[in-house]
Amino acid sequence: MPAMEEYVTDTEAPPDRARETMDARELPPPQPLQNTLERLVELDDETVLIQLNDRAPQHLYPKLTDRGYEYETIETELGVITVIWDPDP
Repeated sequence: MPAMEEYVTDTEAPPDRARETMDARELPPPQPLQNTLERLVELDDETVLIQLNDRAPQHLYPKLTDRGYEYETIETELGVITVIWDPDP
């Protein structure tokens, strides 16, 4: 099974930035959404956040767009990986 990092390199996320991973697979809704938004506020704008979830975070997408983030979601055998980054740090 490929590591999560191998999937991330297949996205448009900037490859030269620091990365933080957040595993939300065991969290009940709406905690994945809330925790992800809180984590983004805490992170440096140059850091890419990688969220691992058991489903696509449909309710998160409009909130990311409203805040100016870029994101890409990939379904894998690990779970659903959503890579989030600030396009203009």
